[in-house]
Amino acid sequence: MSANRDKDDQVHQEKEKEQPRRRQARGERRIAQLLEAAATVFTTTGYTAASTNAIAREAGVSPGTLYQFFPNKEAIAIELGDRLIHEMREMYGEALAPVDPATPLEEAVASAVDRFIAFNCAHPAFFALMHGPDIPGRMAEEHDALHATLLSRIEGLLSSFLPDAAPADLARTAHMCLGLYKAGLELVLAHEGAERDAYVQELKHVLIRYLDPLVGDRLGRAEAARTAT
Repeated sequence: MSANRDKDDQVHQEKEKEQPRRRQARGERRIAQLLEAAATVFTTTGYTAASTNAIAREAGVSPGTLYQFFPNKEAIAIELGDRLIHEMREMYGEALAPVDPATPLEEAVASAVDRFIAFNCAHPAFFALMHGPDIPGRMAEEHDALHATLLSRIEGLLSSFLPDAAPADLARTAHMCLGLYKAGLELVLAHEGAERDAYVQELKHVLIRYLDPLVGDRLGRAEAARTAT
């Protein structure tokens, strides 16, 4: 009798543990659903014009359901922005890693641009939030920190090609590369299909033509040295 009671108690305890886990899983799925809907709304209308009602409608839930998870539009944008920034940091850690000095400039530029473009095309809400006229809450600080880190990583990549460049020259060149990329990205995101691909190619050409006079001779020497050995 005691053994059966102990077994029943154990089953009951397991069920009690399972219920919070199930509720948590349902909550996480609902949050993901709301964030996906918010990304669509922010991309379509921009952050300023977006509303919690529009996000709830896009998610197929009532505004009351939305408010169970987020108190307002800003909280949604901050959560979405935090997740996208985290994902982008992981991506550019690989995209902007220093390369072999003998790597052709065209290959290095194409590899970095392709990864950044793929991220932004998969997450257009990132551009809408980070480059809109009204960046919500602390996201402005997060964006500034991301921008500074990006510049530092671009300088590190450029140093692979320009080992003798002065720090001030590397910083200036990094600023130019990032500025050119942002300008091109806006055009890329404004088009689709073959036209988008064409703009991506144009962006690569612009960056290569800007950088080639700075690194072309050095790359030629590196290639000659490698061939000679």
